[in-house]
Amino acid sequence: MPTRPLRIRLRPARVPPTRLRPARVLPCLLALAALTAALALTVTGGGTLGHRAPLYAWYAVDAALYALALLALRRVGGRQVVPLVLAGSVAVAAVGLLAPPRTSDDAYRYVWDGRVQAAGTSPYAHTPDDPALARLRTPDLWPTGGACDGWDERRTAAGDCTRINRPAVHTIYPPVAEAWFLALHPFGGGVRGMQAAGALLAVATTGALLVIGRGGRRAALWGWCPGVTVWSANDAHVDTLGALLLVVGLGYAARRKATWAGALLGAAVAVKLIPALALPGALARRRPRENALLLGASLGAFALAYLPYLAASGTGVLGYLPGYLKEEGYEQGHLDRFGLLALLLPDALLPWAAGAVLAAVALWVLRRGDPARPWDGALFVTGTALLLAAPAYPWYGLLVVALVGLTGRGEWLAVPAAGQYLYLTGGVEAQQAAYGAALACVAVGTLVRGRATAVLSGAPAPAASPAGPGCAAPRGTSSHG
Repeated sequence: MPTRPLRIRLRPARVPPTRLRPARVLPCLLALAALTAALALTVTGGGTLGHRAPLYAWYAVDAALYALALLALRRVGGRQVVPLVLAGSVAVAAVGLLAPPRTSDDAYRYVWDGRVQAAGTSPYAHTPDDPALARLRTPDLWPTGGACDGWDERRTAAGDCTRINRPAVHTIYPPVAEAWFLALHPFGGGVRGMQAAGALLAVATTGALLVIGRGGRRAALWGWCPGVTVWSANDAHVDTLGALLLVVGLGYAARRKATWAGALLGAAVAVKLIPALALPGALARRRPRENALLLGASLGAFALAYLPYLAASGTGVLGYLPGYLKEEGYEQGHLDRFGLLALLLPDALLPWAAGAVLAAVALWVLRRGDPARPWDGALFVTGTALLLAAPAYPWYGLLVVALVGLTGRGEWLAVPAAGQYLYLTGGVEAQQAAYGAALACVAVGTLVRGRATAVLSGAPAPAASPAGPGCAAPRGTSSHG
């Protein structure tokens, strides 16, 4: 008698879905709503660069609610984290669109550069007040009939009123930034379009952080940061594009995709030169062939971006960069930067000392960085460079905020906060106080983090590495993370 074959059906085990726990989610939602409301009030009525006094209080409130929302997020578990972080990022970026730029007029220059390129002219060829471009002037950038006394208005040498900063000098922005301005021109060509694009870039960066960080809460350190509302969305700084390219490039570096990593990092440098500081983290402890590919792709992308503009403008592609460095006080004999080093050294030694410290930090990262976590070394070098240079523009710190979103090392947020304080107050004393406090925060955070890691691992607490938990320890010692 024939027998039937025995059939065994294997069914996957049922995994119970993560239960929604309102008791944990609701406090985070309330904190996030309070943060969004405070940011909305900051943008719509919290002062401007011409009336700064209200900004101090509003920025303090925003920072406190940001910290509260992050603390509440720690209690949210499972599948609720990613949608909550992403929704909060959308809200934080969107409120930056409620008003025109309040604390920076750079976006007007972006609009002008895009308009000039759309008219078939190199942005490096003429200054905005050049009569040859008078046909491109419109009331949104060149107001007429008013007193021209707004915080974002000034007179040209010919007496015309404009919202474009430094109208008598050539543009300073590298070619990928200029290409971005041109790409946005067909979508309205105005400052509100620049703001919308900045908000989209900010949310896209949050998404990249969630993917590269595998859905971690750390992405909220960027996505919910009040600086994203102010610097990325409301003021529409192009640094956000550099931050997005940097994050994705480092993600490819962690996966050992050297060509893609190098191309993206080269493009980030061609947005704003500052992302070059992340290269030591991407190159740390890799095979020579990988480093050659990464460096070659990076240099190739950077050079390729410059070619069309170089053909049109020659050496004019340098724009106002030399003049800008002189204006900002980095010129020998006229130094009002490197504030922390100035407490210890004479002016003549400041650039050399800053270069030596930065070179030592970069070498440390190259020799001891973790190739699986290139963002740790990138944060150490970038943050150290900003501590040394002590710039007055807080949006330079957007790169730091993005890298904090990968590393989770929130103490480094003190660096862009120092830039924000200096931007509002000015002066050497404020510079040294702000960046001195930021350095103390970073040092204490690194020490506490190193000791906490040692306690959890059951090992004696090692001396805290200045590179933080992302750098590999020497052989025979404990790693910081």
